Amino acid sequence: MKHMGRIAALVGLAIAVWLVWREHPAAVLQLLRGAGMGLVLAAVVHILPMCANAWDWRSLIRAAQRPSFAAMLKLVWIRESINGLLPVARVGGELVSFRLLGRAGVRPATAVASLIADMQLTLISQVLFALVAAGYLLEHSSSDTARFVGRLAWGLAGFIPLLVLFALVQHARPFERAARTLNRVTSGKVVDLVGKSARVDLSLKLIWRQTGVVVRYVVIWQTLQCLGYAVEIWIALRVLGTDATFMQAFVIEALIQMLSSIAFLVPAGLGVQEGGFVVIGGLLGFDAPTCLALAGARRVRDLLFYLPGLLAWQAAEYGWPSKRRTEGAATRPRTE
Repeated sequence: MKHMGRIAALVGLAIAVWLVWREHPAAVLQLLRGAGMGLVLAAVVHILPMCANAWDWRSLIRAAQRPSFAAMLKLVWIRESINGLLPVARVGGELVSFRLLGRAGVRPATAVASLIADMQLTLISQVLFALVAAGYLLEHSSSDTARFVGRLAWGLAGFIPLLVLFALVQHARPFERAARTLNRVTSGKVVDLVGKSARVDLSLKLIWRQTGVVVRYVVIWQTLQCLGYAVEIWIALRVLGTDATFMQAFVIEALIQMLSSIAFLVPAGLGVQEGGFVVIGGLLGFDAPTCLALAGARRVRDLLFYLPGLLAWQAAEYGWPSKRRTEGAATRPRTE
């Protein structure tokens, strides 16, 4: 398990290189050179979905402990950078975020609950958007591809009962029960874990009870986030010389996001993302070199945003003051 991320990254990279080589690298590079600074423009637009993500994630944290919007935006940037560039199977960013939330004054149970709820609601939103995208493909695809798209839609629909069940399970105190079982197996050696797990269950349950927050998260903020990603794709497609519509860009982004979540073990979606762009773009009528150039445009965005994000992570680890430690120092009586 220790080296699974690195192995998946190498396999994915090999697949990505093979796809580009099969479709003539010169053609893909020519498209990217022709797009020029337009790729930078498409990359800069990424700040829009980042802002939406920061706002919706922030809404899941109790008001008394809620960090500022700027702090949450920085956390989103760091989390995406770690998950996007490092071989951590798209969960390393969450672990780092948990630690940095604690330094920002968020209690451990609240931080864990906000991260879990954020992942749950994001996945629910991705399934809904992917179903909309599959519906568009069914409406506009030829009869030869209709069966494939139909199976895709049914497969996506199959996730919905699982997600509903997963949401309902939160009311059964899953973390506390797991901790109690582990405590019995270890003859009481992790008794402290039981209390901490119970607090996580309670915090998560309190989030799901805030119906307005949950609905706004999915209907407003996740929609804005997906639309922001779609704007990135649309601009990239236009500067690559296509006459793509915004709806086509939305379809590509919604299905790519879903595919990346399913293949979360592959760091940065290497190979998965490139193959996904080729298949989904092909269903919409785009040729393979254009689809691979689009995947390349996404990698340009990753380098422009995520390399500085890794530096921001290191700066945060050493320079982000602990709010609790600062407050404790301020209230400690002077000995003079």
